[in-house]
Amino acid sequence: MRVWLSQDAAAKALGAEAVAAALRAVPGVELVRTGSRGMVWLEPLLEVEGPEGRLAFGAVAAEEVAELFSRGVPGAGHPRCLGPTEELPWMRRQLRLTFARCGVIAPLSLEDYSAAGGLVGLRRALGMAPEEVVAEVTASGLRGRGGAGFPTGVKWETVRGARADRKYVVCNADEGDSGTFADRMLMEGDPFCLIEGMAIAGLAVGAERGLVYLRSEYPDAIRMMRAAVGLARGAGVLGASVLGSGRAFDIEVRVGAGAYVCGEETSLLNSLEGKRPVVRAKPPLPALEGLFGRPTVVNNVITLASVPVVLARGAEVYAGLGLGRSRGTIPLQIAGNVQFGGLFEAGFGLTLSEIVDDIAGGTASGRPVKAVQVGGPLGAYFPRGQFDVRFGYEEYAERDGLIGHAGIVVFDDTVDMLEQARFAMEFCAVESCGKCTPCRIGSVRGVEVLDRIRAGDAQAVTLLRDLCETMTYGSLCALGGFTPYPVLSALTHFPQDFQRDRRAA
Repeated sequence: MRVWLSQDAAAKALGAEAVAAALRAVPGVELVRTGSRGMVWLEPLLEVEGPEGRLAFGAVAAEEVAELFSRGVPGAGHPRCLGPTEELPWMRRQLRLTFARCGVIAPLSLEDYSAAGGLVGLRRALGMAPEEVVAEVTASGLRGRGGAGFPTGVKWETVRGARADRKYVVCNADEGDSGTFADRMLMEGDPFCLIEGMAIAGLAVGAERGLVYLRSEYPDAIRMMRAAVGLARGAGVLGASVLGSGRAFDIEVRVGAGAYVCGEETSLLNSLEGKRPVVRAKPPLPALEGLFGRPTVVNNVITLASVPVVLARGAEVYAGLGLGRSRGTIPLQIAGNVQFGGLFEAGFGLTLSEIVDDIAGGTASGRPVKAVQVGGPLGAYFPRGQFDVRFGYEEYAERDGLIGHAGIVVFDDTVDMLEQARFAMEFCAVESCGKCTPCRIGSVRGVEVLDRIRAGDAQAVTLLRDLCETMTYGSLCALGGFTPYPVLSALTHFPQDFQRDRRAA
């Protein structure tokens, strides 16, 4: 009897390890640990092999396991049975490309990975010239999924064309945005996908070494990536001759000490070099002078993990999905005050109303939605009146927002938006690298000005707007430059929360 159970960090937090221990005590059960299907509210989610495919049971408690298997293989008539996993509404509505294998395969099984379509893209890339691989990625329309949305093919072509004795591929896995977990889920549930994407990048730009910069707060992802790199090297997927091609590429996993600003690529590179993680001025661009002064591709986890799909299915197929200049799929990470939180992969173009009201099921509290923050702690707040905006880079920019890492955090009508604005400024003050004055000093002054507004100083609102303008145009990187997004959106869309008489009531 074969059963699957997630060992994703979210599943563990909800009791998956106790369920696993109970399953191991059941005679005849073969337990396979997987990544997460993304339905966090159903964790621990147990899947049982049946004649009709995998049946989902959730959320299962450890004390329920013995009864569940007391009559043999549990079936559709059991109260915990949700039906075939792939037929659940959350799964049926998705277009899973990057996350197609998460929750399906054993993460550290190269055999499972290959059987589920893995390494097809890498094998194709090995049969192509480097410039052909770059052209394929460019034609796909793939853009950076870490937040900036920069065209991936353009960055790769810059590195490929640069002359140097050594080049690097750096994976930015320092996922620090609140309400985001896609990078972690991918590394814990399908690490070979990231490895394959990095190898393709290395072949395309002429780099023989890759580094994964992983945040220390992700111990399970660290363990999984290190194990997967070792297995890939042992199987010849990495090393001196990738899949016997005679072309070299290898990967090293590095762990950061935990600083939000290391999500900014130049700060990350300084950290990798053993320096203080402060932001570098540009130019020079990392694509020309990056790690140790060499041409460097810096992409985030989801960007690199999307590359095998592009190479396996072809640029035309990938470019045929999405909206406007936002091509392909995006893993939406739905969190906050929602009924159904988790990871939902779909093509660009869904409205906020579809995401929040339909997919997420509205608030868990049952109260009206007041605001939705998109793009992490530096993302703008959207009110109900803007829920028609479609998920895309340009579409959000037109509304003074950003999609960032595609984190979506929902708040009901009890939230105080002045406090949220204050949090943004305080967050920037704590996480600033300290190199530029608008970010280092402006964020501290921002907290003070918001405290004045909270105390009833209405004149300070004008000062707050001026301060935000200075931070936007004067900061060296996006930390200081984007902090005004949540502050000004809160002030613009929820002015009543900044009024003394309203607050006193």
